[in-house]
Amino acid sequence: MKRCPSCNRTFTDVSLNFCLEDGTPLIHDTGLDPGATLRYTESRETHPPVTEIYPSTPPQTQRAPVRYETPPARNAQPDQWSPLPPMPPQKKSNAVWWILGGILVAGVVVVGVAVMLLALASMGSNNNANNRNANTRAANRNSNANNANGSNVNAIATLPSLTTDDFSEETWGKGTFSYGDISYEDGEYRMRAKENSYLVMYAPSNNYSTENARTSVSVQDVDGGAVSSGYGLIVHGQKTATSQLEDYALLIFTGAQPQYEIIKHKAGVQTTVVPWTKSSAINTGTGSNKLEVRARGPELSFYINGQYVNRISDSEIKKGVAGFYTSGTSEVAFDDLEIRR
Repeated sequence: MKRCPSCNRTFTDVSLNFCLEDGTPLIHDTGLDPGATLRYTESRETHPPVTEIYPSTPPQTQRAPVRYETPPARNAQPDQWSPLPPMPPQKKSNAVWWILGGILVAGVVVVGVAVMLLALASMGSNNNANNRNANTRAANRNSNANNANGSNVNAIATLPSLTTDDFSEETWGKGTFSYGDISYEDGEYRMRAKENSYLVMYAPSNNYSTENARTSVSVQDVDGGAVSSGYGLIVHGQKTATSQLEDYALLIFTGAQPQYEIIKHKAGVQTTVVPWTKSSAINTGTGSNKLEVRARGPELSFYINGQYVNRISDSEIKKGVAGFYTSGTSEVAFDDLEIRR
């Protein structure tokens, strides 16, 4: 409702803005008498609230500290193959050298005292004794030399200058063993090791002796599976009284990156003599490779497909027979073994 403040006339039409009688602008009528005294039943707050001043930036909420752990470093991408790990070198104790030194010093002192006593006894008796000792030593040297040379010469003389085996006759060991399978197939000698193991087979007799000889064989990875820890030719193979392996071996890996390794078995323990080394002389995949080891006394020279690759000198194992080595589950064929003396 609207009302005219001049004539106090009221109008219900809310769309009117001016009095119809005198043209005075209308006002909204609240129904209250503007001159009447108003009474409030509740007390009113006469003091305004204190103005609070807020900082320009809100305070930071305190959070519990977060602990971040450094992630473990990733291992490098493994190679295409992984050879057997080499045996860790054993540290030698310095105490051994002190003990040996003490024994040597004590020996020198004892010898010195003995020499002085003999010198005081008699020069003549010393000369006679020295002459007798010299004669005895000379006789012993001659006896030992004749025995050693005679036994070696006789042993080698009984062997032919050339021993060959094309595996047309089944004279080597075959069958299923704890570490793999061995068989004859298509005129070849075949070996397959079990997973995570290696398989060794020595020649059936001393006719395959590799002492002071050139030993060679053709090898082939039949399955083309790149035998994980290598396969190859053994020389100077022999077993101890407790049936422990002793030998040297030239092994090859015929994967995408061909490599060779030279290992040694001593008292049944396998160690690395020459670690895995890349070589372009090796045929990869199922290609055939000819391995050769030339032995002259303690010196062994190694050849792959007629190409010289390495040489070692080790007098621990000087003689034995030829043999073969393989590892992993891929089948390997050996053929045309030849030993020239």
